[in-house]
Amino acid sequence: MLFQREGGLQVQVRSTIEALRQLPLDVALVDPNRERLDSFDVIHVFSAINGNYRVVELAQEMGVPVVLSALLSPGWNRHTALRARIAERLTGRLTQWSVQTSYAQTKRALQLAQLVVALGPAEQTALIEGFKVDPSRIRLLPNGVGEHFFRAEGYLFRSRTGIAGPFVLMVGSISPYKNQLGLVRALARLDLPVVLAGQAQRQHQDYLQQVLQSPRVHWLGQLDHRDPLLVSAYAAASVLALPSQGEVYPLCVLEALAAGTPVVMTDESALSLPGSDFALKQLRWNDTAALCREIQQFVAAPPRRQEVTALVQAFTWQRVALRIADCYRELADAV
Repeated sequence: MLFQREGGLQVQVRSTIEALRQLPLDVALVDPNRERLDSFDVIHVFSAINGNYRVVELAQEMGVPVVLSALLSPGWNRHTALRARIAERLTGRLTQWSVQTSYAQTKRALQLAQLVVALGPAEQTALIEGFKVDPSRIRLLPNGVGEHFFRAEGYLFRSRTGIAGPFVLMVGSISPYKNQLGLVRALARLDLPVVLAGQAQRQHQDYLQQVLQSPRVHWLGQLDHRDPLLVSAYAAASVLALPSQGEVYPLCVLEALAAGTPVVMTDESALSLPGSDFALKQLRWNDTAALCREIQQFVAAPPRRQEVTALVQAFTWQRVALRIADCYRELADAV
């Protein structure tokens, strides 16, 4: 079901494969319905959840080493893991061990993989404290940013939409979890347009209509990741806002920074950029007063775009691919 939706994970998978294919490396997207895992030297699994533990299990049975990009919420720690283990034991006893919790499945995938990729120090800590992953098996590899975001300009967005002044941009699926309504309400007393780019699933159509009741909201719909209008929107925006309840390592934040646009986002994230406080504010997702205040400050006194861009200058998919390829070779050589 991976490519039945579009989001950060799909962009990550496609961008990683595209960058790896530019190296002297034979890379393919596995179709487990048509191909056996043991026809490959190394398997790279993206995400430890959603039943992917079965892929890791089968690869282990076939003797194929696995690199697992965990993509875990940084909210996992000793306390949350303890509660999850208690729930795991209760579920097992109540069902005579015929039902597994998602925590148990995720833990199994992480324990079986030879190498586990963490996007940042926060996710690394979550892996160690929440799932007892041996630190020696963890590799820190951040996400990348497409080169075209560093060259973004706002003219196309301005000419297409007619929005000439400051505005706040939010990119991502439209849902209560992402909290677009919280953003709109936080900025209710300001004469500041809010531009949304993203799709609402069927169960969130009422939520979308509730968000669109505000006359200041402009909805662009779902835009392809490479759509020039989306790229231009990043550059034209005064601020990118992401007050969602949680993020792993949001690509839209890296893309906005690459375009020179400051960001106000949730602090429930694995993203950590040292020295970025002048352009990146991380706060509680439901702190509407702080959200409004930080956005106002960026609109009134925007940081220099060149300095914002410099924060993620090294975050290219090509550099990420080189380090991932090292992981593949490390496992292939060990077989």
